[in-house]
Amino acid sequence: MGGYVVRRLLSLVPVLLVVAIVVFSIIHLTPGDPAAILLGEEANKAEIDDMKSKMGLDKPIYEQFGIWIWGVLSGNLGQSIFLHKPVTEAFFERLGPTLSLTVIAQAIGVALALLLGITAAKRRGTAIDQSVMSFSMLGISIPSFLLGSLLVMLFGVKLRCLPVAGYQPLSAGLWPHLKYLILPGIVLGVIQAALIARMTRSSILDVLSENFMKTAKAKGVKEKTIIYTHALRVSFIPILTVIGESFGGLVTGAAVIETLFNIPGVGQLIVNSISRRDYSVIQGSVLLVTVAYVFINLIVDLLYGLVDPRIRLSKK
Repeated sequence: MGGYVVRRLLSLVPVLLVVAIVVFSIIHLTPGDPAAILLGEEANKAEIDDMKSKMGLDKPIYEQFGIWIWGVLSGNLGQSIFLHKPVTEAFFERLGPTLSLTVIAQAIGVALALLLGITAAKRRGTAIDQSVMSFSMLGISIPSFLLGSLLVMLFGVKLRCLPVAGYQPLSAGLWPHLKYLILPGIVLGVIQAALIARMTRSSILDVLSENFMKTAKAKGVKEKTIIYTHALRVSFIPILTVIGESFGGLVTGAAVIETLFNIPGVGQLIVNSISRRDYSVIQGSVLLVTVAYVFINLIVDLLYGLVDPRIRLSKK
């Protein structure tokens, strides 16, 4: 198992290198001069050129990339020109709200998805099954900002039971922390649940059609035992894959919701940095988020062996 982990970690190196090249290239191909934006419209050419020199933007692209990648390898992702602090400090200051939102949304999404997916599989072809599939289609199709706006109107404006914007850290107390994340968590959780529920239903139905499941049913094994003990575990590999991808997607895709609900997370940091052309923050944040996404997928891959012992044996 240890050798497999090492091989998987080594396989991530070229992936992360390609990601670094793509992120660096896209940022530098984006129109806009960060030096001119930083100095304002009143700055003259000499002042802009001097600022470019201080920021290292007067060097050739390949030299800028070499300096940047060397800094990344040494743990230095650069300095934010607007926040006046290291990129890593700015990123980790915003990481807490994003992680809290992601965990809450994932918990809501997985619980709702398993409930709906299993129910739809048990009631295949019935009105309940069709209702779950309709919900899943709606959840996949509806934009997150639209669903968020509807929930804000309902719970924030009409019922006035939940705050519609802002954030409180966990140090302020559990309930003050959670109440600001319930609405955005529901928005992201419902969207994630739609996809996971479809996969859960499909995977369980595939397993239930296998001969050993038919044999168990013929021997009088209870339906609950067949579904929850046998079918769900056997079918959990594709479900776990979707859960892992959705978790990574939540980390990378929460920018819209963080902006809508005014949550000071990583997504909002990246959005603000794009509007300011703060290259160092954009590059560093996107790279760190990508690294997190890659390692989440690695963890999910390693969890396969816990779910299905046959996979663990095949990797020895």
